[in-house]
Amino acid sequence: MTYTPALNPVPSPAIRPFQIWALGLASLLTLVVSGSAAPAPATVLTGASRLPIKEVTVFKDGHAFVVHQGRAAVDAAGLVTLDALPAPVIGTFWPYVADKQLKLASVEAAQRQVAVERTSLTVAELLAGNVGQEVSLTETNGQRYPATILGFPTRTTEELARTSPPNSPPQPPVRSQLVLLKTQEGTKILPLDHIQDVTFLKKPAPTVTDQEFRNLLTLKLEGARGAGKTAEVGLMYLQKGLRWIPSYKVDLDGHGKAAIQLQGTLINELADLEGAAVHLVIGVPTFQFKDTLDPMSLQQVAAQLSQYFQNDAARGGRASLLANNYGNAIMSQSARMGDYQGAVEAVPADAGEGPAAGRNEDLFVFSLRDITLRKGARLVVPLASVTVAYEDIFTAEVAFAPPQDVLRNFNNQQQLELSRLLNAPKAMHKVRLSNKTSYPFTTAPALILREGRVLAQGMMTYTAPGATSDLGLTTAVDIQVRKKDNETKRTPGAVRVGGADYLRVDLAGNLKLTNHRATKVTLEVVRHVLGNVTTADSDGQVAMSNTMESSDFLPGGDYPNWWGWYSWPYWWHHLNGMGRITWAVTLEPGKSVDLNYTWHYFWR
Repeated sequence: MTYTPALNPVPSPAIRPFQIWALGLASLLTLVVSGSAAPAPATVLTGASRLPIKEVTVFKDGHAFVVHQGRAAVDAAGLVTLDALPAPVIGTFWPYVADKQLKLASVEAAQRQVAVERTSLTVAELLAGNVGQEVSLTETNGQRYPATILGFPTRTTEELARTSPPNSPPQPPVRSQLVLLKTQEGTKILPLDHIQDVTFLKKPAPTVTDQEFRNLLTLKLEGARGAGKTAEVGLMYLQKGLRWIPSYKVDLDGHGKAAIQLQGTLINELADLEGAAVHLVIGVPTFQFKDTLDPMSLQQVAAQLSQYFQNDAARGGRASLLANNYGNAIMSQSARMGDYQGAVEAVPADAGEGPAAGRNEDLFVFSLRDITLRKGARLVVPLASVTVAYEDIFTAEVAFAPPQDVLRNFNNQQQLELSRLLNAPKAMHKVRLSNKTSYPFTTAPALILREGRVLAQGMMTYTAPGATSDLGLTTAVDIQVRKKDNETKRTPGAVRVGGADYLRVDLAGNLKLTNHRATKVTLEVVRHVLGNVTTADSDGQVAMSNTMESSDFLPGGDYPNWWGWYSWPYWWHHLNGMGRITWAVTLEPGKSVDLNYTWHYFWR
């Protein structure tokens, strides 16, 4: 059987291998580790040293609570060695013994030298794995001769520890690129790159055993010692690397019923799952130390995961959307839910297909059984299917503009951009979903269809059972919204504060809405103003926001881009507020309505 290297390096001037005659064979063998008679002590890894994942609870932010459990071998000292060391969040790592007659005495995480057997893939590995075999060897210069493989000169771990600087980390053995051969002339040292091919006279062993350092977990048990003993042991911990992303399909029938399907996409960058129980959580978990690794991990930093696990809220963009909008941000979205006061009904029997679901304290859980998913793979699973009532609504939210006194500080380009943003308000078509099911809707992308045909994609927001939420469809181009604001009066010295006089600027506004649709529509109109609302007709509801505790004065939940163009003076919020006016109007086809309001602000 002949093994030839794929690439044969061409030697520089031909150099004959150095022949060693003075050293005896016994002294040479002390240099050999691979296949030698005296290898350095090492733990031999077996297949039973890894515990399968029995159960995992997956959160939307990318954390997972993992439970490993299985039977493992116990050595004569009562030790169970596991070749799996997680990187848990500090304080969440809990090993245990499932056998009642046994007791867990201690757990050690340490770097230990192990012997690992692998398939030989190179000439060097084949030679190292077949020490003592007789071969016929051809060098690159064409010389061919019989030989017996003696091994490789190797610096052992003990030697490296002895010769390295103090407090150096342990190192695995270093094998030389020289092979020791017994020939008719004596013991020969041959560089590996001088070998053209090797013919084994007998079938060679296909594997080689090497020594390396690994982070191992050792459980010390009380009550289980002796050959052939096993114990049921387990680990539980919280670690980042497994998350689920929900998504909805909402099919509107055009008559007030919406068929909603929920599916979850599992992203596994943690560990292999084999027939595991998987629990998908809707809710807001609190992981106080989620950014701190437990010292048992023996790691300084967590493994680098994909963008689906990055919290890049500060940078914004798509990663921020994944980290925040699809996360468990219940509190930030609860303000958008309606105040439906009806009784909560159970999910209809014909609409509740899917995995088992239930509540665990403040979390809602979908439970899946017998899930197999390899690390690096993705899996989509259907979770629920329900039918709920909906109604079509139309909204028009008109954002606030900077006062004329502030506008003078903007350059021409900024004023032009503001004009485009603020002078063309749009009405939006939405559907209002009534969640009368027994479980909440979670924050997720929603594909919206009308009798099977795609309409749009929107964002489902968290909706508790019994509440309502709005799902945006598209701009209602056939509902016209026109805005007109005029300054009506300026009153110098209207108020004096801290020895300074402030003028009062009064303004009047008008919103004109026209329905060009063929059907009657119900419109919810919101007008935000930068100042203090004075009056609003047509039963408009006026509210002044507490800017320190609420963000309902911010259209879309954030300050507009132009807010940072101006350095607002310290006295602005002392004298001026943030006003909001809301109207609910019904428009017949072809009809219009005028909504009038007044407000003022103070300036100096």
